[in-house]
Amino acid sequence: MESFNFYSPTEFVFGKGRENECGRYVKKYGGTRVLIHFGGGSAERSGLLGKVRRSLEESGVDFVELGGVQPNPRDSLVYKGIELCRSEGIDMILAVGGGSVIDSAKAIAAGVLYDGDFWDLYEGRPIERALPVGVVLTIAAAGSEGSGDSVITKEEGLLKRGTGSDALRPRFSVLDPELTQTLPAYQTACGATDIMAHVFERYFTNTREVEITDRLCEAVLMTMVKETPRVIADPDDYQARANIMWAGMVAHNNIVGVGREQDWNSHGIEHELSALYDCAHGAGLAVIMPAWMEFVYKHDVMRFCQMATRVFGVMMDFEDPEKTAVEGIRRFRLFLHSIGMPINFAELGAKEEDIPVLVEKFGIGDSRTGGFVHLSAKDITEIYNIAAKAEL
Repeated sequence: MESFNFYSPTEFVFGKGRENECGRYVKKYGGTRVLIHFGGGSAERSGLLGKVRRSLEESGVDFVELGGVQPNPRDSLVYKGIELCRSEGIDMILAVGGGSVIDSAKAIAAGVLYDGDFWDLYEGRPIERALPVGVVLTIAAAGSEGSGDSVITKEEGLLKRGTGSDALRPRFSVLDPELTQTLPAYQTACGATDIMAHVFERYFTNTREVEITDRLCEAVLMTMVKETPRVIADPDDYQARANIMWAGMVAHNNIVGVGREQDWNSHGIEHELSALYDCAHGAGLAVIMPAWMEFVYKHDVMRFCQMATRVFGVMMDFEDPEKTAVEGIRRFRLFLHSIGMPINFAELGAKEEDIPVLVEKFGIGDSRTGGFVHLSAKDITEIYNIAAKAEL
């Protein structure tokens, strides 16, 4: 295990009806004039925004609103939010929604206190400060409610880029599993896939002697394998929803990733798909991550065997460990298919002829990415090719 610092200051407010307390937590963390940031009309139609407004009013907190966040959140709304916060004297942002809303709120929070173009912060400039962010979560997926990460799409050129800073970690996050019960099965499955991908990005590591975080990763993965089919079959299963919601946070606040080298190539490769085709991030990961596994598994066959036996219950073939590794990848893809996820380009709506464009947008040229296996542009092309033609 490597040396590490772990900082996770967010207060998590978990349980039924806890969104009615958000005004109290806004005041606790210094908010006096808040921007309520949200997506489409579902938050209004469900009555959630009404509950949030009442809670703020009862706590004596002023607010303005900015809706319209789309999946794969756009830079144009971030610019609008920055100007609104400055003109209205906003001192906290309250994100009401899923990962896209939270990521957009974080971008606004950082941009308000930055003198230049906020996009600089998504091109490598460090984030030193940001307005405080609070969260009322409506989908278990991205884990942004517990992380310091944010991903935004630049509309010009359709570039999807991420950043990270402890300054972006939410001060508090309200997690009510009941708020996820109205989600369509497809969105639920996309969220579950994203959660599993966050764990796998950490699980596949070159760092040795990481037993505790290996076991934590495996626990989250096994939870998703058990609970996701339950909520697909019964959307009102509160206990299954609760386990998934907490798993989503644990998967991405980095408690399962400390002290170990991490990968993140699958996320980078997928980001170009969702930027170009505007597909759901989880659906793109369902296509890319098994393809990445097929390409890299020989780098460390025994780690893939560990995943196969511990997470998917594959019997270990000691005479031919490679068979065990390959079977584990196959079972992962089968699981994704069973919950309604696409497994190849055709099912995702992507086009094989666009692979050169995807690789060019990834932008590594002749260099190589880091991670579990260093990948060249040629390697990434092959991963897209595997993903395009994948079968069960």
